[in-house]
Amino acid sequence: MEDTVRAFEEGNAEAIAFVGETLGPLFLQDPKTGDAGAALQALADLEVVAAAAEWPFAEEAEVLSDLGLMKEGLAPGIDNEDLVWEYRRLFIGPGPKPMPPWGSVYLDRECVVFGTSTLALRAWMREQGIERLADDKTPEDHLGLMLVLMAWIARNRPEVLDDYLRLHLLTWSEHFLDGLAKAAQHPFYEGLARLTNASLEGIRRDRALEVVYPRFYR
Repeated sequence: MEDTVRAFEEGNAEAIAFVGETLGPLFLQDPKTGDAGAALQALADLEVVAAAAEWPFAEEAEVLSDLGLMKEGLAPGIDNEDLVWEYRRLFIGPGPKPMPPWGSVYLDRECVVFGTSTLALRAWMREQGIERLADDKTPEDHLGLMLVLMAWIARNRPEVLDDYLRLHLLTWSEHFLDGLAKAAQHPFYEGLARLTNASLEGIRRDRALEVVYPRFYR
């Protein structure tokens, strides 16, 4: 019985890691200058119906729609200027970003980067002995970094995964991703936001997590 439970937990953790590793870099990497070219090409070549049937946690119909949007957005090419400029409009600037990808922008009263929620995540990581997975120039609560960290924790520190999700990621991810889906002017990023949101909500349900949602200041 214990072996069965352990195998189930390992399979669940692997599925969570898959979600984080697949989606996280797409929020972090510029399609033209970043390292996501192989991932973008794989999505462009994807058999959407087959992939939707295998995608974990989210409902198949939702995944089918979201992956369809992403593939539609990649049809002109993975380095198409519309895709590149939409990424930069959403996540880089220099103009005002419609939905900045950092949690503290929504959770901190001052709506600032490196706010109190960022410091709380940093302190939690330090308490758990978890090191940053990237350089120290990007706040730890960037949605892309947090998805990649979710994958790392699922594989390496599964005993603290629920606390990470409940206290740090799921508190703001739905708010951000809902807004991002509405703000996106390109099907790839609308689909990415929707698929990420559906996947994280599915993980929350699967793990029966009770999340206390804070006040959002933006």
